[in-house]
Amino acid sequence: MKNKIFHGDIDPQIFARALIAEFNHGNLQASQTNTPEGLIVQIATRAYRQSGGQTGLTVSIGRVEDGVAIQTGDQSMFGVAASLGTTALAAIRNPLSLLGRLDDVAQDIESMQLEERVWDVVEKVAQAAGASLELSERLRRLVCAYCDTANPTGEPSCIACGAPLGDVQPTTCPNCGFVVRRSETVCPNCKEPL
Repeated sequence: MKNKIFHGDIDPQIFARALIAEFNHGNLQASQTNTPEGLIVQIATRAYRQSGGQTGLTVSIGRVEDGVAIQTGDQSMFGVAASLGTTALAAIRNPLSLLGRLDDVAQDIESMQLEERVWDVVEKVAQAAGASLELSERLRRLVCAYCDTANPTGEPSCIACGAPLGDVQPTTCPNCGFVVRRSETVCPNCKEPL
C-alpha cells in the first residue's frame, strides 16, 4: 500500500476521471464507486480478456484539509504469477511454444507495472492542477499558542506578541506529502527518513 497527500485546491473527482480514462480500455477495466469517505477506483483485468493473467488494484481517493489523499491497495498478482508460470512450464517443454505466448508475457509485464502507471497518472493530474506534496499556502500559517495570531511560516517569533514559534512550524514529507513536525526524523505515514 502506498499513500500520498497532494496539497492544493483540487477536486478528488479529477483523479478518478483521469484513472478511468487511462485504464478503461484494452484488457483492463476501471470503475468508480462513491463512499462516505471519498471515491474508490477499481482497476482490474476484463473477464474475457485476450491475453495475460488476472490482476486488480484499488485506489482510494479522499479529501483532507487543503488537499486530496490517495492510497493504493495491495495489487492482486496471483493471476499474473499463474500466467507467467504457465508460460515458463510451456517453454521448458517446448521452447518454440514461447512464440505463441508472447502476447501473454507482454500483458503480464504490463499488469506488473499497473501500480507504477497509476502513480504516474496521479502525479501528472496533480501537477496539471497545481497541487503538490508541499504545504498549501493556508497551512503555511502558524497560530501563536499564546495570543492566537496567525504567523507566516518561517517566522522565528510571533509577529504580535514576540513569543518563540520554533519547532511548531510544520513541513511535509518529501516522499508522500504527509504533514510532519520539524523535529520528526521519520515520516509517520510512509516510514521514510526525513
